[in-house]
Amino acid sequence: MQHDKESLMTGNMAGAATSEPDIGEIPLSDADVFEAMSQISGYLDISTEDFKMLCHEAHHQAVDRLVGRLRAESLMQRNVPALAPDMPMFEAAQTIVASGYKGLPVVERDGRVIGMLTENDFLRRLNAKTFLELMLRLIGDDGELSHRCHETRVAEVMVAPPVTVDAHAGFRAILTAFHQHPGRSMPVVDADGRLLGMVQRKDCLAALHLDTLP
Repeated sequence: MQHDKESLMTGNMAGAATSEPDIGEIPLSDADVFEAMSQISGYLDISTEDFKMLCHEAHHQAVDRLVGRLRAESLMQRNVPALAPDMPMFEAAQTIVASGYKGLPVVERDGRVIGMLTENDFLRRLNAKTFLELMLRLIGDDGELSHRCHETRVAEVMVAPPVTVDAHAGFRAILTAFHQHPGRSMPVVDADGRLLGMVQRKDCLAALHLDTLP
């Protein structure tokens, strides 16, 4: 099994992420505070440190109001197709394309998620850094790529252990898990590690209405 920073896994976060870490905020400098205070008409009897504390508390209140009720189970896509570890890469590619996702979880027969297979894993296996490079190789293909896709099994290419979140994970836990890898989606599992669905980065952005920003 391979470990790749570009895949949707990391060995440092095996199992479900359930903690509720803080969502970071930009630290304010005195210059920031003075500039903000200068934009307010009238006299302000407040120190820069008190102003920073006020902004800090306001930030936490706003975050809690915005994401406090969001959970993985409300954001996840359900009925996500899964890949079997003994599935040939060619069949796995067909399943991923048909699903519309950029990658899919790999599960055992009992439904436990044991890995994740993404488009980046295919590129790595086929010794290509980009799809354009892969296209150029296909033009002069001598059968090597076909052999790799038909003879190689998913378990040989997937990245494991998987980064997952449980269904009750809050938005902060989901965001922190996504910060551990550049993947676009992440499996949601139950207490026994069985697949329940998959949460996507774009769904998290949509929940915050950030997908409408230019």
